[in-house]
Amino acid sequence: MSELLTASQFEEKVLKASQPILVDFFATWCGPCKMLAPVLDEVSAEVVGRGAIYKVDVDQEPTLAAQFGVMSVPTLIVFKGGSAARQFVGVQSEQTLVKALD
Repeated sequence: MSELLTASQFEEKVLKASQPILVDFFATWCGPCKMLAPVLDEVSAEVVGRGAIYKVDVDQEPTLAAQFGVMSVPTLIVFKGGSAARQFVGVQSEQTLVKALD
């Protein structure tokens, strides 16, 4: 299960991370977000030690969502070296996400 982040944790856990980070911007009411959850669990297990996955609830952290231009959920952003490297909107395959983190 991916860790839920707050705005106060975001810089330390994502922007200052030495490894690639995938952030899932989601909402609890979002059907596709629920479909994506088990895929993210698989990706998380596959990239242990070389990447990490975190979740941001856009309803709880609207400022973070706005900061990264999240207009719909799920939006997945891969951060490398403290900046956004790739962005996906909608449900993605495990292979696509693992490749984006590598």
